[in-house]
Amino acid sequence: MVDEIPGAVETTDEPVATDGIGVGPWPGEWPEDEHYDPELLAQGDRRNVVDRYRYWRREAVVADLDLRRHRFHVAIENWQHDFNIGTVVRNANAFLAAEVHIVGLRRWNRRGAMVTDRYQHVRHHPTIEDFTTWAAEAGLPVIGIDNLPGSRPMESVTLPRECVLIFGQEGPGLSEAARAACSALFSIAQYGSTRSINAGVASGIAMHSWVRAHGEPPPG
Repeated sequence: MVDEIPGAVETTDEPVATDGIGVGPWPGEWPEDEHYDPELLAQGDRRNVVDRYRYWRREAVVADLDLRRHRFHVAIENWQHDFNIGTVVRNANAFLAAEVHIVGLRRWNRRGAMVTDRYQHVRHHPTIEDFTTWAAEAGLPVIGIDNLPGSRPMESVTLPRECVLIFGQEGPGLSEAARAACSALFSIAQYGSTRSINAGVASGIAMHSWVRAHGEPPPG
């Protein structure tokens, strides 16, 4: 099902939207490419997608992203319905992580994801043991991101090209079980009075660090 498109207007020059978000109905003859969604072409496209994916079917967008997803994964613990998970998923979509892993409770607050979870692969693991078994079978080292005693400054290292970056919850951070599963622990430099930054912010910093080391320029 596509998003509802209220307020779209007809145009003969270019697709526009009355409220400035997205674009209106496709002007002129419709493209025949199978990537395009007839309903979006007819009503307009107000989704939060980059211009190259305007009017595309969701499945077509996901398939195209799958051709160039990066080789890192992201995991976050969810024992207390952490509200930061949506932001982590949104960041994973922005930096094109291979997959997001929710460890703990299956349900999570999707509001912060801003619908990006429709385009991002998300996998659930009920326990840390289940998650670490998957990571071992996939041959991926688990890298903890938390300001813990003994953590190495992330600014001084290069993250592995293939890995899983795992984040703890707001407040307690990584659980003891998660810490034990990590092959390395990295911290993010902080200079103020707060003890920690939330997982949503930390995930964006860590993923961008991976991209700086291994990523190619984004498509135009």
